[in-house]
Amino acid sequence: MIYFKLPFDDRLQSVDEKNNKNAIHFHSYNGLTQISFNGDIFEIDPVEFNKMFITNEQLINSTPNLIAETKEEYCNTLQQVISVIEENHLPKLVYSRRKIFTDFSTIDYKESFKNLCQSYPNAFRYLFNDGENAWMGAFSEVLGKFNKSTHEFETMALAGTLPVSEGWSEKEIEEQKPVTTYIQNILKNYSDHIQQSETYDHISGNIKHLRTDFKTNIKPEDLDKLIQDLHPTPAVCGIPKDFCNENIRKYEKFPREFYAGYIKIETDESILYFVNLRCARLYKDAVHVFVGGGITAQSNPEKEWTETELKSEAILKNLVIS
Repeated sequence: MIYFKLPFDDRLQSVDEKNNKNAIHFHSYNGLTQISFNGDIFEIDPVEFNKMFITNEQLINSTPNLIAETKEEYCNTLQQVISVIEENHLPKLVYSRRKIFTDFSTIDYKESFKNLCQSYPNAFRYLFNDGENAWMGAFSEVLGKFNKSTHEFETMALAGTLPVSEGWSEKEIEEQKPVTTYIQNILKNYSDHIQQSETYDHISGNIKHLRTDFKTNIKPEDLDKLIQDLHPTPAVCGIPKDFCNENIRKYEKFPREFYAGYIKIETDESILYFVNLRCARLYKDAVHVFVGGGITAQSNPEKEWTETELKSEAILKNLVIS
């Protein structure tokens, strides 16, 4: 089963899975795994949804002996990552971790999902369980949006993170610039006419990011190739892509699975691609929250730890537990 809401759309929707029509696909970060929900997308009556019980008792147990890294371990590893960045003059490398939450006996995922939907109205919000994998998430970064009628393609450069109340520093501004340049250079391979917005604040709950929007027109047959070129963007990987991916595998303690991968949703009018960032894998006995940050030569490990703690609240503060 899957339940979801599109950005700025309060309709609760699902997939009937009665045919092989492409509807929703979750792609893992490394592109090797995919979970698909095929069928027609339909709207769910909120009254009927309120009658449902979706708890952690319906999920599988987590893998034993998985221990999240401590703050000290995280900061020590991050210092090594910063050394790699400095030695190789990298503009950015994204390092992530899992926060493992086990302080509960029962989680009401229906109510937790409703909280998530209310907290992040501008995000793609979802909850799914395919029998082996259960995930929940809400994030508003668009990897791509393609209009089937006009062939207009939209994407965005989103990077830099601070609490809403704080002002931007050079670190965040410099972190966002290479993401914008990366997307510009890829889009130039597909179109000669690209519209680019000014960089502005993008609010996501208790935190904000720097955002630049892009619009252009592309050939429908180029869409899949363009998405493959864009993913993973520097916002979830770093620059250069291959070198950063190699070091992500070297330094990160856990595989990313569907974290920082992307979600493809096909409707009658559009094909939408969302980056799967504020998300968690759900188990009967644990919740694994995935969080990360863009690391530059100016990064401070203590501050980066605080940033990941802040990001983990996107999921944790919405859980209804007992």
